[in-house]
Amino acid sequence: MDRRALLGLKESAVKTGGGGGAPEPSYMRLPTVTANVRRAGGGRGVMTVETGLDTPNPALRTRVTQSAPRLRAAYAAVVQQAANGLLPGAPPDVERLVAQLQAATDRTLGRAGARLLIGTVMVV
Repeated sequence: MDRRALLGLKESAVKTGGGGGAPEPSYMRLPTVTANVRRAGGGRGVMTVETGLDTPNPALRTRVTQSAPRLRAAYAAVVQQAANGLLPGAPPDVERLVAQLQAATDRTLGRAGARLLIGTVMVV
């Protein structure tokens, strides 16, 4: 976690010319989310989802940084629900998963503006 962003020091360093003056990137990668699934043979498996957020608005980007733990919890709930509904041996419905994760993002942040990006969805 970048504690300077929580305190607003990174943003003020860019405004005053300190810190190199490079614009802050709009993409933020979040930790991988995992959930348990039932495999075709009756064993247990793991569903893994890599996520990130693209947030061009600097004010909303700060909110995303501050809300990262809440976003991870919301994503974990969505992925676990999707994994529970997954039939053994069936592939996950990625389109539906993305729509549910985007809705969880908007709900957690309180408004739209942060675009969810999916890296990998894998069931092993």
